[in-house]
Amino acid sequence: MTASTSPQNVLAAIADDMRAVDQLIRHRLASEVVLINQISEYIINSGGKRLRPALLLLVSGALGVTSPHRFELAAVIEFIHTSTLLHDDVVDESDLRRGKQTANALFGNAASVLVGDFLYSRSFEMMVSVDNMRVMQILARATNVIAEGEVLQLLNMHDPDVDEARYLQVIQYKTATLFEAATQLAAVLANADAHTEAAVREYGGRLGTAFQLMDDWLDYAGDTDAMGKNAGDDLREGKPTLPLIHVLQHGTDEERALVREAIENGGTDKFEPILAAITRTGALDYTLARAKEEADAAAQTISALPSSHYKNSLLELCSYSIARRT
Repeated sequence: MTASTSPQNVLAAIADDMRAVDQLIRHRLASEVVLINQISEYIINSGGKRLRPALLLLVSGALGVTSPHRFELAAVIEFIHTSTLLHDDVVDESDLRRGKQTANALFGNAASVLVGDFLYSRSFEMMVSVDNMRVMQILARATNVIAEGEVLQLLNMHDPDVDEARYLQVIQYKTATLFEAATQLAAVLANADAHTEAAVREYGGRLGTAFQLMDDWLDYAGDTDAMGKNAGDDLREGKPTLPLIHVLQHGTDEERALVREAIENGGTDKFEPILAAITRTGALDYTLARAKEEADAAAQTISALPSSHYKNSLLELCSYSIARRT
C-alpha cells in the first residue's frame, strides 16, 4: 500500500455500514439544546476518519455478525472518542484539528467541555439499550482507563525524565484501549470463543499503538497542511513523545540540554535545532520502526481469521497505519 491510499478505499468493504452509522450518529446527537446541536454538527463535519467504529464493523464482518447492535456500538465508540477529543483540545489549548478550528477555539472551553460530557453520557445511554452486561463492562472499563490515561499524560507534561515505558503506558491507556474495546465488542456480538476475542482485542490495541506512534512521528516529520494541525504542537505543549525521548537517550550533552529545556518550558522557538537533533540521532527512524513493529504484530494476531474482504481490509489498515502522512 502507498501513502496515497485513502482510508475510504481501505474501508470500502463497509461503506454501506458506515453510512448507517453516520445516520445513527446524527440521530443520537439530536438535542433540544441548540448549542449542543451546533457543536455536534460542527464536529461531525470536521472530516474525521471514523476509524474506531470502522474497526468494530470490519471485525463484525470478519466474524459474521449481522446484529443491528453493531451500528449502535459503533456510534457509541465514536461518541466516546469524540468526547475525549473535545476534552483533549481544551487541556492542550489546541486551536487546529483536521485543518479546522477546534471546537474550543470556536465555541469556547466551557461549551466544549460540557458537550464532551453530553457525548459521554449519551454513549452510556446508548450502550445500556444493547442490554448486554459484557458490552457494558468493556465500555465502562475502557472509559475509565482512558480517563486515567488523560491524567497520566497530564503528569508527564513538562517532565523530561519520562522514559519510553511511561510514554507507552499513556498510549496504552489513552489510545489503544478504545481500539481494543472496538474490536473486542465485535467478538462479543459474534459470541466468539475466548481465543478469537483475545486475538482481535490485541489486534485493536497494537493497531491503535501504531497509529499513535505515527501521530507522534508526524509531529516532527509531517507537513502542516497535509496533517491539518500545527507541526511542533507536541513540543509547544511540552509533551515528551518518543522522538524527544530518543534524543534524550542518544543525543549529545548539548542536544539533551536543548530538549530538556524545551520539554520543561514548552514553546517552539527552538524547533529547528531540536528537529536537527531528532534527525541526527535517528529518532524519527526509531519511532517509525517501533510503529512498524506494532503494525506487523497486529497483522499477525488475526492470521487465524477466515479469509474475507473484511480481513483483507483489517490487514490493509496495518499497512496504512505506517504509510499515512496525515
